[in-house]
Amino acid sequence: MAEQRGREDEGRHGGHLGAVYDARDPKQVAVLYDAWAAGYDAQMAAAGYRHPSVGLALLARHLPGGAVLDAGCGTGLLGDWLAIMGFAPVQGLDISAGMLAVAQAKGSYAGLHQAALGGPLPFGDAAFDGVISTGVFTTGHVGAEGLAELVRILRPGGALVLTVKMPLWDGGFGAALAALPEVRIVEQTAPYVSMPGEAGTVPSLAVAALRV
Repeated sequence: MAEQRGREDEGRHGGHLGAVYDARDPKQVAVLYDAWAAGYDAQMAAAGYRHPSVGLALLARHLPGGAVLDAGCGTGLLGDWLAIMGFAPVQGLDISAGMLAVAQAKGSYAGLHQAALGGPLPFGDAAFDGVISTGVFTTGHVGAEGLAELVRILRPGGALVLTVKMPLWDGGFGAALAALPEVRIVEQTAPYVSMPGEAGTVPSLAVAALRV
């Protein structure tokens, strides 16, 4: 019911944003993001997109450096910032080939990988010191089924930072994360609007957890 409520609220968006929120399966999500890739950065800047900066602040607070996966990297909005903050090497992963092509052109990632969160990821156990995923755990995208693989690839002591749409969080995601024996939640923001320039945006929160 909470997920359906999120879909209804987000249905007020038009264009590419409304289309991706209405997506019903990963293949459709990938196709829609491929079509959006060229204009994505400009549209999100106009909307005042906050997820990348909020997520980066949490990651820097709980992880001093190391190898990081940007899970759902899109066009690579976080790539340069992660390098500036001393994280290296940085790998990116996204479901959309079109988005990855834009990220590749920026030259900020040591490697880029096409895969969908919620399924098996192409990395070994404990491969990363940190995993950050911003704007992915949201309407029409990925839910708590994506958590296990992100935790698997995180080393003990490493940091996991996620932004999560509130209907998803309240609909069971928060409880699922808290119930994982491998992680401990260490910080959770107050709800905030991720796109203040986009009317009707449903609030999200950001959360940081450490691998025990």
